[in-house]
Amino acid sequence: MLTKAPSLTWAEVDLEAIAANTRAVKRWVGDRVEVIAVVKANAYGHGAVPVARAALSAGASRLAVHRIAEGIALRRAGLEAPILVMAPLLPEEAPEAVRWGLTPTLSMPEAAQALSAAARAAGRILPVHVEVDTGMGRAGLLPAEVLPFLRALQDMDGLSLEGLYTHFATADESDPSFAMRQLRRFEEVIGTLEAAGIRIPLRHAANSAATMRFRAAHFEAVRPGLALYGMRPSREWDPPFPLRPALTLKSRVIRVWTLAPGESVGYGRTFVAHREARMALVPIGYGDGYLRVLSNRGAVLIRGQRAPIRGRVSMDQIVVEVTGIPEVRVGDEVVILGRQGSEEIRAEDLAEWAGTINYEITTLISPRVPRLYRSGETLRPEGAPAEAAPSPFAIP
Repeated sequence: MLTKAPSLTWAEVDLEAIAANTRAVKRWVGDRVEVIAVVKANAYGHGAVPVARAALSAGASRLAVHRIAEGIALRRAGLEAPILVMAPLLPEEAPEAVRWGLTPTLSMPEAAQALSAAARAAGRILPVHVEVDTGMGRAGLLPAEVLPFLRALQDMDGLSLEGLYTHFATADESDPSFAMRQLRRFEEVIGTLEAAGIRIPLRHAANSAATMRFRAAHFEAVRPGLALYGMRPSREWDPPFPLRPALTLKSRVIRVWTLAPGESVGYGRTFVAHREARMALVPIGYGDGYLRVLSNRGAVLIRGQRAPIRGRVSMDQIVVEVTGIPEVRVGDEVVILGRQGSEEIRAEDLAEWAGTINYEITTLISPRVPRLYRSGETLRPEGAPAEAAPSPFAIP
């Protein structure tokens, strides 16, 4: 167990919270529905490898990422579960997808042909998924394009059509009408395929919000992301089961001083003291992922009390007012995100102050912020470099 933090600013990720949230999702969907743990973007800033292991140990059976490189990093770390890559495969990525045993998403004939050739050359049969754009307006095939594309896939050696999926645009909103329209479109595509004799074993559509709200969208699997990290999928309705926030972002006080009336703080002098005020310097800034828009708007916790930000957020540091917390000393722990005593600053609070979403708050935490992983009373840094663990999927 660590006796002190390895940095001025660090994040603590509670792996037991990740596991508890995964179990909660699994209980909600039942034994017949698989849980695909979404760990893209470094597990929303929490650390993809430790989070993936925690989720798989708690009932998730598959992982999902956005890019080939993210999938490779998980394979290099020794993770053997199926890994869905949700970005449309490019032809030049086909050899790596085969080499590392990933499950690509196909939407282009050229990519499918390249993947088939790479799989045949390696003597493998690779599972693939196809995304349907039912109204998200991003990636995927339009409904009318799906059947001819899948017929072409059936003629390609080395590929096994395992999955079909879509993604909801408004599942987090209180009005379900557009999400239901998307669901009907997806079901119509499924019906068209079945009428043509094409049965796909793994159909999935539900993100965290849809998993919680629309049981008809569960199909054979759900794809929770945000819920695994203990964050609320919506500001408009409450989750149907408890979630445990997994990430705490911490720093420490590195200077305390008195600001005289008329003196200012930071670039642009956007805060000028109108009375004598006690200030504390905290080494976190937009270089760590703490948004500059929180200047003169955000707050942190010190000694269990809120201390407001004064002046602009700099690249490496912020200044907070501690006039009402006279016992503050250099070295005191500062909680930027998380709980301290009876007070708590949630990702949702930071998102509201910044005019953004909770996803962005944790995903933006930069690589220079070390992640420490808590399991019980033990707090440890992430393990050995991913390259140290060979994957059984890799072709030499």
